[in-house]
Amino acid sequence: MGLVIRLGAGAGFAGDRIDPAVELARDGALDYLVFECLGERTVAAGQLRRLADPDGGYDPLLEARMRAVLPVIEPGQTRIITNSGAANPIAAGRRVADVARALDRPTRVAVVTGDDALETVRRLDPVVWETGEPLSTSTEELVSANAYLGAEGIRLALADGPDVVVTGRVADPALYLGPLQHEFGWAADNWPLLAAGTVVGHLLECAGQLTGGYFADPGTKPVPGLARLGFPFADVRPDGTATLGKLDGSGGRLDVRTATEQLLYEVDRPEAYLTPDVVANFSGVSFREAGPDRVEVAGASGAARPDDLKVTLGFRGGWLGEGQISYAGPRALARAELAAEIVRERLADVHGIAPDAIGVELIGAGAAFRGLAPATEPLEVRLRVTARTADATQAHTVGWEVESLYTNGPAGGGGARTGIQQSLVVRSCLVPRDLVSPTVTLMEER
Repeated sequence: MGLVIRLGAGAGFAGDRIDPAVELARDGALDYLVFECLGERTVAAGQLRRLADPDGGYDPLLEARMRAVLPVIEPGQTRIITNSGAANPIAAGRRVADVARALDRPTRVAVVTGDDALETVRRLDPVVWETGEPLSTSTEELVSANAYLGAEGIRLALADGPDVVVTGRVADPALYLGPLQHEFGWAADNWPLLAAGTVVGHLLECAGQLTGGYFADPGTKPVPGLARLGFPFADVRPDGTATLGKLDGSGGRLDVRTATEQLLYEVDRPEAYLTPDVVANFSGVSFREAGPDRVEVAGASGAARPDDLKVTLGFRGGWLGEGQISYAGPRALARAELAAEIVRERLADVHGIAPDAIGVELIGAGAAFRGLAPATEPLEVRLRVTARTADATQAHTVGWEVESLYTNGPAGGGGARTGIQQSLVVRSCLVPRDLVSPTVTLMEER
């Protein structure tokens, strides 16, 4: 069989559970444990935190994750890779080093940067996808631009022998493809093998989704033990084929059905899945059950990578004010609709908020269908009012007006909640890949 590399999924998003990663780190005999913790919204949130604190901007759970897994991994056996650096990979790398030192665990940390493309997009003035106009025509303040890096930076970092690799914006499957390229020596233009590694990365990148999370639907797709859902791993061979699995005794299920759903998750064109490393073709991928909670995967193919890289742009979006209140019992929907009318009128007439900046949802009465299905008379309705404003003071008025319905609105309102948050508007563009390149910084043990 030759060399087999075991990759474990430690997280599928920023807020993911930590205990399944600890179990994998302790009992999984992993070569690599990967924490995928970054989405377009979370990198934007990281940029806001960095604007408020130059030493912040990385994943808030980074320290908790490192404190949990570093003590249980075998030094020299399991390496950690994570994109938890978010908007500030260097600060994240320093934090990992601090945690390791506090735990008395000698740890070499490598940081991959280069995804910050802010100056590049300002110079190029690319077309923004969502507006169809050049970036320079945007009226909002541009505060961040992060290019999707591929696996190259991780492969370069691993050559220095670190225990932990921290990155910023790297395409999710590339977090898994990087160690495979490093271990197997796959060339950067071997499109079939890069596609095979990308399929493995795509299957693992959402962690518990492969083992039944998000798949579960009582009665039609039962999943046992969701409260102790086990995260998956993959044993990958040099030819790119792999066997997916999870720890014996952990919750969840891993079979052809869960693998097939995850293969198609967030995929628009299975025959042309665009990544910074390869255009992967999933249409020939096949699964075969090889035992309880074991699934073999093979059949990916690929073509040359795109010439351009996608960039996530972050613009200051002002403030978002929010208020919620519930109505229950007879005519709950009518009372919630009346409450919404009152709040709309007062936000516009009393507080000067533009009507088109105000949003209303009647949760429980078909709000998720956005008018595609007729509202039915529910037992209870939760009114949610939001508005985007230029300043925090005006944002506060949204929740204030909703809460005021207690004694100034329809009968029976209860459970009001309010809140405001600063927002960043996320948009996208492309830049030529030769203008963006990864850089590795090795943080020596202290």
